[in-house]
Amino acid sequence: MNPVLAEVWRGNLAESLHHGCAAVVDAAGRIVASWGDVEARPVFGRSAIKPLQALPLVETGAAERYRLDDRELALACASHHGEPVHVEAVGQWLDRIGLGESDLECGRHLPYSETAAHALIRAGREPCALHNNCSGKHAGFLATARHLGEPTRGYIGADHPVQRRIARTLEEMTGLDLSRAPRGIDGCGIPVIGMPLAATARAMARLVDPKGVPAGRSVAGRQLVDAMAAEPVMVDGSDGSTAAIMRTAGDRVRLKPGAEGVLCAVLPTLGYGVAIKIDDGSARARDVVLGAILERFGVLSDAQRTALDRYFRPVIRNVAGREVGSILPATGLVH
Repeated sequence: MNPVLAEVWRGNLAESLHHGCAAVVDAAGRIVASWGDVEARPVFGRSAIKPLQALPLVETGAAERYRLDDRELALACASHHGEPVHVEAVGQWLDRIGLGESDLECGRHLPYSETAAHALIRAGREPCALHNNCSGKHAGFLATARHLGEPTRGYIGADHPVQRRIARTLEEMTGLDLSRAPRGIDGCGIPVIGMPLAATARAMARLVDPKGVPAGRSVAGRQLVDAMAAEPVMVDGSDGSTAAIMRTAGDRVRLKPGAEGVLCAVLPTLGYGVAIKIDDGSARARDVVLGAILERFGVLSDAQRTALDRYFRPVIRNVAGREVGSILPATGLVH
């Protein structure tokens, strides 16, 4: 069993324990630190690997052709909250490449932003595919297909050139043969491929460390993570923890969470990639584990750590707003 990575305390009792695994790896594949099974057990990266999936958008020349700016590159890596700023930006991007909302195959759901969701409901409007948190990623897929003269219909299928290109990119970035890796379908309809956390963390490190990757790919990776840092709200939402952590951490952390308790990060100043999986799929432990890893490696200043305590050691409050507990990293993570 994987070790406990986070504990939920109420009073003087740890009433819930989150087991999981985590890896910190450099671009050469050296495991700098790890907890749990990070080398054998496959994990679906879900939305946490969107920066890797966005590499072909830049590498093929599609981003340059369609004059994509930092906001749009950040959206290609995003799980956005469906706020007007996100919806409008994706809509304008699709219009620029001669497509529209109906070309998105990601499906639709209410915005993650409660404010935006309530506004839609009050207006008597249904959400559309632009509100889908993955619509920016899908706009990137469509832009790449359009640029290369590939069919846009069915771009989410495993046999479509867009998805085959992404699978090759993941193999090259992880250094793995993924032909027999576990496969599934993500929430937005695209294929997901099971990869050990150590390999995923290595791929993230290679976004900022050019060792072992072609020069063009190194430039593309840096461009994407720099766009995420420049436009954190486009990656997340105006009140999201991901945006807040990247704003506060400056050039020291780029991160992207995903469904089922997965989180990936890049530590550019150290050249490390980080991959985290909470076994029970809970999202509430992800940032706590990330915070402990950042503390262990001295990534943040004291002031930055204090400013981010609300995410890294969140307080639990009851209905009346009284503090009744907290979520803390397991001792083995910090020491």
